[in-house]
Amino acid sequence: MSEILIAPDALTAVVAAILRAAGSNEREAGLVAGNLVGANLAGHDSHGIGMLPRYIDNALAGDLPPNQHARIELDTGPLLRVNGNGGYGQVVGQETMELGIARARQHGVCLVSLTNSHHLGRIGQWAEQCVDAGLVSVHFVNVLPRAIVAPFAGRDGRFSTNPFCVGIPLQSQPPFILDFATSRIAAGKVRVAYNKGERLLPDTLLDAGGDMTTDPRHLVVEPLGALLPFGEHKGYGLAMACELMAGAVAGGQTLHEAGSTRKQIINNMLSVIIDPRIYGTQDVCAEQAAAFVEWVKASPPRADQDVLIAGDPERRTRAERGVHGIPVDVNTWEEIRAAGARVGVAVPG
Repeated sequence: MSEILIAPDALTAVVAAILRAAGSNEREAGLVAGNLVGANLAGHDSHGIGMLPRYIDNALAGDLPPNQHARIELDTGPLLRVNGNGGYGQVVGQETMELGIARARQHGVCLVSLTNSHHLGRIGQWAEQCVDAGLVSVHFVNVLPRAIVAPFAGRDGRFSTNPFCVGIPLQSQPPFILDFATSRIAAGKVRVAYNKGERLLPDTLLDAGGDMTTDPRHLVVEPLGALLPFGEHKGYGLAMACELMAGAVAGGQTLHEAGSTRKQIINNMLSVIIDPRIYGTQDVCAEQAAAFVEWVKASPPRADQDVLIAGDPERRTRAERGVHGIPVDVNTWEEIRAAGARVGVAVPG
């Protein structure tokens, strides 16, 4: 499958133009476009510009209202409950993290939930927002309304890819950013493989009959199959924890009904944000975390591999793609051109 290389600034301009034509104001279009292109820069094409056609479908169907903002439903100081009003997650997610960061700096900790948000994009961005403020964060996320991940030993979808994320600032070195879907791979990576004409690794996907397949079409074209959780029963348990924490404890909604064909993506997220300075562990945390990371990275590497920490692959890919451009497969680019056409924006071929 052939690809084209596009400079990040040029790609951001195209995406922002399409979003503005679909009803977003300048600020919102910039935030969403920057988030999507940022995901591509980090090497997570699954959460990048390939999501734009689905966003536009949702916006035109009335399932993604533009120019919404985070609305506080509960504020006790260190406890916040925020409603995203179904708006772009890239906007309400950033606003919610800003609120949580301010409370953590005031109280030492903030437990903040964001419910009823459209797709939040790459969850690692919210951990990065916290570490940029010198704060530690943990994030539990669930995904509605389509069940596309099977439980351990199950044969059909009962929940979704339910991301988990942790961000920890490190002294004099880049932060630790752990961000992953609790399925074997993110659903968007299946879409990317389908558009590129690639097969999936074995033991990743079930077809609609509950049998193993390596053909990504079974998660793209109806009838849909289901991804498997990562790590067998352990990943399955973490996926359920994300569903319960984000969908129930946070005051959102859990996935417990079958048959939805809506393309809308609703995320709920429960985040714990900690200020080590107020907690009194800032110096110890910085010293011990840095010492541990150095100890781990000093392990003799295997042939042709480096010992990395979570966040390193994204930083390497950002540096490379920032210079050479972002690769976009031709099928994804055609989908973006079609999305632009639907809102009256001519995207170059």
